[in-house]
Amino acid sequence: MSTTPEKNLALVRTAYETLQSGDLDASAEMLTENFIANVPGIPDPLYGREVWKLGAQAMLEGFPDLQIQVEDMFGIDDKVAVRVRFRGTHRGAFQGIRATQRPVSFRSIEVYRLEGDKIAEEWVAPDMTSLMQQLSADSGH
Repeated sequence: MSTTPEKNLALVRTAYETLQSGDLDASAEMLTENFIANVPGIPDPLYGREVWKLGAQAMLEGFPDLQIQVEDMFGIDDKVAVRVRFRGTHRGAFQGIRATQRPVSFRSIEVYRLEGDKIAEEWVAPDMTSLMQQLSADSGH
């Protein structure tokens, strides 16, 4: 099945919109069944839609008003690269930190590999250091 860069860009953009809407089942349907996630801090790739859903669910529970803004996106062959900004309010527990009600904003650089009309693999590099600093910042100083 052939893909074109234009079609791939549209698919990834739709995937972000679907995630932002909170419909994780629809989002997961956009992934291949043997989806591969390459995540910082974990030496081996993670496999499957369910693993992806757990990560996405954790983000949406921590930041239920999550907004995803694509700042830059380009594609070649079967790959799409994205510079994306996430914004939200910390209204639920996230990575062991209780809700602080703080607004957060952090960027990620993400690369996707597509197969046909589905996303087959991702390499994501979210700026977790910046995010965690915003959550744990001593608000009085």
